[in-house]
Amino acid sequence: MLNLTKQYLKSRHYRYEKSYIRPLMTPESVYVFKFGREALNNRVIIRYSHTWTGRRKINEIDLRLHKQKHPRIFRTEKELLDYLESRLPKREQEAQKEQEHQTDEENAK
Repeated sequence: MLNLTKQYLKSRHYRYEKSYIRPLMTPESVYVFKFGREALNNRVIIRYSHTWTGRRKINEIDLRLHKQKHPRIFRTEKELLDYLESRLPKREQEAQKEQEHQTDEENAK
């Protein structure tokens, strides 16, 4: 599940970890996918069910990047990839600036 997303993250040198949750009270299954460079602080939650032929049908994809207040909800993996391509480079630049700022402060001491 989410093969294109996994390939995208591997090409950008992100680590990821996946886990499966089967809730007792709902017919949907839940797949949790955590990813990040150093820490696994970004999360994708995929809610899916099975069709009568046994195929998986994705009902909803929730994405919560580090420090986001509300998750972004997508219907397809393509929408998720488009969003990641637009947001991850910006977040990487922000993280680099923070690291440079911290090292400048440490060097000033």
